[in-house]
Amino acid sequence: MEQEQDPIPEVSEEEFEEVMRESSELSAPISSSRAERFYDRTRERIRVYLEKKGTVAGKTGEILLLAPDVFVLLWRLANDPRVDSKSKIALGSGLAYFLFPLDITPEAFLGPVGFIDDIIFAVLLLKKVLVETDVAIVREHWAGKEDVLVVIEKVLSSAERIAGSELVGRFRKTVK
Repeated sequence: MEQEQDPIPEVSEEEFEEVMRESSELSAPISSSRAERFYDRTRERIRVYLEKKGTVAGKTGEILLLAPDVFVLLWRLANDPRVDSKSKIALGSGLAYFLFPLDITPEAFLGPVGFIDDIIFAVLLLKKVLVETDVAIVREHWAGKEDVLVVIEKVLSSAERIAGSELVGRFRKTVK
C-alpha cells in the first residue's frame, strides 16, 4: 500500500529571503554569534513546523529537532584545537552543507523538513570524525539531551527509511 506523501510545506517569502541571505555569507567564517543565530532560527522554524504537523511528524520530527544541536556540535568541534585538521575539513563541509539552502532537500523551498539530509550527512561525518577524535571531546560539545553516540545510531538506523537508500548511499560514498 502506497503511503500518502506530505504536501510540500509552505515557505513564506520572508523565510526564503532569510535562508538565501544566510547562505550569501558562506564565504565568511562562521562566528559564534552566527552559529547562535542559526541555532535559534532553526530551532524556532522546526518548532513551528512540528506544531503544525502534530503527531504526524513522528520519527522524522524527532530527527528534525536534532538539526540545531548537530549544527552547533559541528561548529564547536571545528573550533576545538584538540580536533585534527583532517576532521576539521570534514566538519567544515558539514557546516557548509547545513548553510547552503539549495542542497538535495532544500530548506529554502521545503522549509524545516529540508534539514533531514543535512542531519544525515552531518551524522555520517561525525561517525567518521569519531575515528580520530576522542569521544569525550565530542560529548563535551554536545548540547542535546541524549548521549551523542545514541543519537548518531538512532539517526543512522532510520536514515534510509526517512531519506531513502539512494541518498544515504550517496552520502556514505562521499564521507568514505
